Amino acid sequence: MLFKATVLATAAGLLSTVNAHATIRGVWVNGQDQGDGQNKYIRSPPNNDPVKTLTGSAISCNVNGGRVAPQFVTAPAGATISTEWQHNTRGDDIIDSSHMGPVITYIAKYTTGDGSGAIWSKIDQSGLNGGTWAVKNVINNKGKYDFQIPSSLAAGKYLVRQEIIALHEGNNIGGAQFYPSCIQFDITGGGSATPNQNYNFVGGYSPTDPGIHFNLYAGATSYPIPGPAVWNGSSSGGNNGGNTGGNTGGNTGGGSGSGSGSGSGSGTVAMYGQCGGQTYTGPTACVSGGTCKASNEYYSQCVPS
Repeated sequence: MLFKATVLATAAGLLSTVNAHATIRGVWVNGQDQGDGQNKYIRSPPNNDPVKTLTGSAISCNVNGGRVAPQFVTAPAGATISTEWQHNTRGDDIIDSSHMGPVITYIAKYTTGDGSGAIWSKIDQSGLNGGTWAVKNVINNKGKYDFQIPSSLAAGKYLVRQEIIALHEGNNIGGAQFYPSCIQFDITGGGSATPNQNYNFVGGYSPTDPGIHFNLYAGATSYPIPGPAVWNGSSSGGNNGGNTGGNTGGNTGGGSGSGSGSGSGSGTVAMYGQCGGQTYTGPTACVSGGTCKASNEYYSQCVPS
């Protein structure tokens, strides 16, 4: 009897864990439902388990990231895209309310590969704003998260990668849970800008980054979003601001910091913004009170002095 009770408790715990997870199940373009995207225009993983290893290819487009989907979502440049996060099917429950953290969106030129390599540019981010986490907003919005395709983006085929980083165990190094999904897009209209941040998640993300090794329970009022700043939609490079909080923020300010890495651009970088690393070409001087600290050879960011 005791053995049976133990088995049932273990099974219930495993089911509860799976029900806490989520992936993207569908997409809306300017309010128009594009239908169930699982293995159609989304490179769907086999289940909704998180990625926890930052050194393998799964951190880019999840498990099965190299399995090309047969369709594309057609959207004009400048369109508002709504992703739809659920546990297992459309209309299912959303991610568990304990799994607070940011929602971050990247784009890359289309590839039949698994998303590995220095190919990504960040186009949207939302973290902790006014005491509310981005994941909480997803839950309140019945699983939907809205972002905009840059209006200057050149027409063509792209991969859009969106992730939730669940930080409920992020107070332990290696405890953060990553939920990346990659969606195939065919962008029409637009301008001539090509994403050029050339960000690589392997090496770019580190278990010790302040936005990954993060204590969710310490009463924080701000949050350093991992990765580069938001790409400004210009082929000449540049960013739309730092990595604290919402989608945009000024990349200007007085003072300077000690830049490191390969960047050589002008201007200053907001606190927690990228300021160096291999292939980085943006500003290396931090705003007053900040210094450029290397996380690894691929990524440096401005942190308080």
